[in-house]
Amino acid sequence: MSGLDSNSADGLSLNFTGEPIVCYSPTMITAGGIWEGDNPLDYSLPLFTLQLGLIVIITRILVFILKPFRQPRVVSEILGGVILGPSVLGRSKTFTEIVFPLRSITLIETMANVGLLYYLFLVGVEMDLTMIKRTKKKAFSIAIAGMFLPFAIGIIFMSFTSQNTGVSHSTSSIFYLAVALSVTAFPVVARILAELKLLNTELGKIAMSAALVNDMCAWILLAVAVALSGNDSNNMAPLGMVFTTIGYVGFCIFVVRPAIEWIVERTPEGENFSDFHICLILTGVMVFGFINDAVGTHSIFGAFFFGLVIPNGHLGVVLIEKLEDFVSGLLLPLFFAVNGLRTDVGAIQGFGSWSTLILLAVLACLGKVFGTLFVSFLYKMPMREGVSLGLLMNTKGLIEIIILNIGREHGVLDEQSFSVMVIAAIVMTSLITPIVTTIYKPTRRFLPYKRRTIQMSKPESELRILSCIHSPRNVPTIISLIDAAHPSKKSPICVYALHLVELTGRASAMLIVHNTRKFGHPALNRTQAQSDHIVNAFENYRQHTSGIAIQPLTAISPYSTMHEDICNLAEDKRVTFIILPFHKQQTVDGGMEATNPAFRSVNQNVLANAPCSVGILVDRGFTRSARVGSNHDTHHVAMLFFGGPDDREALAYAWRMTTHPNVKLSLLRFLPGNDTSEIIVAAGNETEDSSILTVVTDNDKEKQLDEEYINEFRLRTVHNESVTYREKIVKNGEETVAAIRSIDNIHDLYIVGRSHGVVSPLTAGLTDWSECPELGAIGDLLASSDFAATVSVLVVQQYAGTGNHADGMGTTDSAAQLQQNDQDKAGNAGGGTFQNQPLAMEV
Repeated sequence: MSGLDSNSADGLSLNFTGEPIVCYSPTMITAGGIWEGDNPLDYSLPLFTLQLGLIVIITRILVFILKPFRQPRVVSEILGGVILGPSVLGRSKTFTEIVFPLRSITLIETMANVGLLYYLFLVGVEMDLTMIKRTKKKAFSIAIAGMFLPFAIGIIFMSFTSQNTGVSHSTSSIFYLAVALSVTAFPVVARILAELKLLNTELGKIAMSAALVNDMCAWILLAVAVALSGNDSNNMAPLGMVFTTIGYVGFCIFVVRPAIEWIVERTPEGENFSDFHICLILTGVMVFGFINDAVGTHSIFGAFFFGLVIPNGHLGVVLIEKLEDFVSGLLLPLFFAVNGLRTDVGAIQGFGSWSTLILLAVLACLGKVFGTLFVSFLYKMPMREGVSLGLLMNTKGLIEIIILNIGREHGVLDEQSFSVMVIAAIVMTSLITPIVTTIYKPTRRFLPYKRRTIQMSKPESELRILSCIHSPRNVPTIISLIDAAHPSKKSPICVYALHLVELTGRASAMLIVHNTRKFGHPALNRTQAQSDHIVNAFENYRQHTSGIAIQPLTAISPYSTMHEDICNLAEDKRVTFIILPFHKQQTVDGGMEATNPAFRSVNQNVLANAPCSVGILVDRGFTRSARVGSNHDTHHVAMLFFGGPDDREALAYAWRMTTHPNVKLSLLRFLPGNDTSEIIVAAGNETEDSSILTVVTDNDKEKQLDEEYINEFRLRTVHNESVTYREKIVKNGEETVAAIRSIDNIHDLYIVGRSHGVVSPLTAGLTDWSECPELGAIGDLLASSDFAATVSVLVVQQYAGTGNHADGMGTTDSAAQLQQNDQDKAGNAGGGTFQNQPLAMEV
C-alpha cells in the first residue's frame, strides 16, 4: 500500500475489488493557502523553498561572521550544513519534523545532486589542463609526495587498527578513507591564495600547480574506489566500470570536443552563442550524468569530464556567466546541507572511535607536510615555504565531501567514520589560512632596494613607475605625464600599467599579466575591452618612444584590499613612483564630480602603506593634441615649492622634465616673511588624523635640506632656457592663495608636494576648508572646482620609511635617518654645499 495523505481536502480514494486502496492528491505540490485551511509545510514546493531559503541564509551569515578570520567559503558551507543537521538544530525533533521531515529528504537530495552536477561541470570548464603541461617538475613532485604519504599512512593505519582492535574495516572503506585523506581541494587552495595575495608569488604558483595535479589524481582514485565498492557478487563489475569509464573519456575527447569546437567555429567572432547551442550543452550535462550513473560510475564523473572537454575561450565564459551565481549561490549549499543532515556528532560513541579517526587525520596531515617538506628540501626551498606548501596541500573541500558521501552511499563508510571525517575536514581547512598567514611572510623574500624615492634615484638609472588606471579615460594624461619625464636610452623609464578592476561575484582575486593579444580576437566582456584599450594605448606609445618599457597588468580585487595589490606589486617590481588617478573627474562645465567613492579609499590606503613615493594625479586634460611622439606640443609646468620632503620629491620629478625639449618648467618657491613664525616639521611624518610631534631640530634640518636641493637644482639648470626660477614672499595662507591665483594661466600642469606632517604658516587656515586632505592644503586648493579649471595637478608624497614596507624587511626608518640620507645624497651629488645667492624676490 502506498499513499500520501488521504485526509487531504483534494484527496481522491479509489477502491478496486481485491486491490489495496491508493490515496492520491494532485495538489500536494502546491498549497491552496492558509485561508483555505492548508498548512504550506505539508506540501512539497513551499517546504522546499523554506528549506532552501533557510540554508542560504545560514550559509551567508556564517560567511559574514567568518570573513574577518579569512576563512574560505567552503568552511561556512560545510559548517552551515552541520548546524542544520542532527548535530545542532536537528537535535530538536520539532525542528526536524517541521523543517526537514523524512518525506522531504528525497526531493532536497535530488536537487542537491542536480546542483552538484552543474557545479562540477563548471569546475571542469574552469580547469585549465594546459597548467598541467606547464607544471614544473618541482610542483609535480610536491603533488605526488604530498598525496602518496598520507594515502600510505591511511592504508597502513586502518589495516593495523583492524588487526589489533578487532574492528572490521573492508578494503573499500580503507581505500575511501585513504583517498579522502590524501586529496587537496584545488578551488579552495586558489581562493586561499587569492585572499592572502599569494597567487602571483613563487609559492602561489607552485601550490596552484601541485593542487591541480593532486585534484586530477584524486578523480582517478575516486573512480577506482567506486569500482572497488561495486557489487561483490559480480567479479566482472569493477573491470566493466573501469573500461566503461575509459570509453566515456575517449568518447568525450574524440567525439564531443570536436563537435563543440565545430559549434564554436560556426559562431562568428563577436557574436553570442545561440540559445539552442547553450541549451544543448546544458542538457548534455544531465545526459552524460545519466549515462555514467547507469553503467555504475557516479554521475558526477560524467558532468566533470564533459566540462573538461569544453574549449577554453568565449564559450566557457558564457557558460560560467549563465550558471555560476545560480549554481554556487543556491544549489550547491543544498549539497552541503544534505551532507550536514547526514553528519551526527552524537553518533560517535566512545573515546576509542574519536581518538582512532582523529589520530588518523592528524597523521595524514603531518604526512602531507613532511612529504612536501622533503621534496622542498631536495629543491633547496626555504623551510617556511615548504611548511606553508604542506599546509596548503591539506586544504579540504568539495572533493573530499563527495568522496565521503559516495563511500557512505555505497555502504563502505559507517556513520561514525563519515561524521568524524567531515568534522576533521572543517577543522583542517579552517586552520590553514591563519597558520600560513603567521608563518609565511612574503615580504621577507624581498631584498631591500634603496631607490624608493625619485630624489634618491640617479638620473641615468632606470625609473620604475607603477601607473594605476581605473578606466581608459585616465590613460592619455598618465601617458603625457610619463612622457614629460623624458624617457630616453640614457635615462630609461619602465612603466607598469595596472588596470584596477573591482572584484564582483564569486570569482577569486587575481593579477593578470598581459601579453600581446592576437589581432582579430574580440574582447569577451567590458573589462577585457577596457584592458585591451589600455594595452593598445601604451603599446602605441612604446612604439613611438625610445627608452620606455611597458608592462600592462590587470588587478581584479575588492576595493577594500586593492591597495594591497598595488603595494605588493610595487614592492615586488621595486617601483620608485606610484601614480594614482584622483577620485574626481572634470565635468563639462569645469566642475569636479566624484566618479566612485571607493577610489578615494584606495588612494588613502596606498598613501598610508606604499613602499615608495606616491603621486595623485588630478586630470584636467594634460594631453597632447597631436599623435604620440609628436614634437610640436609644448607643456608649461609650474612647480610650487614650500619646503619639506614631499616638495623635494615633487621637485625631483619636475627636474626630470627639464631635459624634455617640449617642456617649460617654472619653479616658484614660497618663502615666509620676516615676521612670519617658523615652519614646524613633524618628527614622524604622520597622516593628518594623527597627533603631530613638533621638533625644532627637525625644522632646522629641513630648511638646510631645502636650501641645498634648491641650490643644486639652480646650478644644474642655470643654462637651461626652458627653466625659470622665482621666489614669492608671503606671510600667511591668505597671501599664499592670492599669490597662487596671480600665477600666469599659461600652465597646464601644477606639481606640488603633499606636505603631510608639515605645519607651515604659509598654509595656515587652508586645511580648515580642505575637502580632500589626502591632497594636502595646496593640492586640495588647486584641485577645487573654483580654481584653475583647466590645469591638471600632480600631488607628490615622498616615501619616508613608514609602515611595514621599509627596506622590504618590516623595519621602519626614523625621520632623522631619512633626512640624513637625503642630506648625504644632496651633498654627494652636488659636490658640496651651495651658498644661497642673492635673488630678485617677488612680493
